[in-house]
Amino acid sequence: MNIKTLLALTALLTFSGAFADDEELGNSVAWDSLTSEQQQVLSRFSVDWEGMTAARRERLASGADRWLGMSSSERDGAQMRFARWQELPSERRDLIRERYRTYRDLPDAEQDRIRRNFRRFHQMRPDRRQELRDRFRDMTPEQRERVRERMHQRRSTTTDRPRRKD
Repeated sequence: MNIKTLLALTALLTFSGAFADDEELGNSVAWDSLTSEQQQVLSRFSVDWEGMTAARRERLASGADRWLGMSSSERDGAQMRFARWQELPSERRDLIRERYRTYRDLPDAEQDRIRRNFRRFHQMRPDRRQELRDRFRDMTPEQRERVRERMHQRRSTTTDRPRRKD
């Protein structure tokens, strides 16, 4: 396995629930129960496999399945995303992990709302997105907090109000 494959697999594991708390050691996924393809993808972990927690072994096996199910262009994309991830300062990666944990702990309805807003933001014209970024960047922390509070109040008092088209 080449280094790009290894890095991409690690990225997949990082972003696919690899933040779960480790459980006690267990035998949920034995090395011998993996397919030869999974073993090939995970070969660098073979020496330490039995010492890993059950949760980690399950995540690795699942990540190997995902990797094996990808097309070459999907693998290339995963490798590029992981390379960008590795270039981030460790403080930024820690912040992203923490935000991911916070997001994961939200109720499903709140996660859906965030995904809808994310899609809506990315469907805006680039100049409008930049305008919103600039406006937010130029706010004081107090102004940002007031905006968050107003948004929270609106969410809790309205459910089906018409959405503004940008």
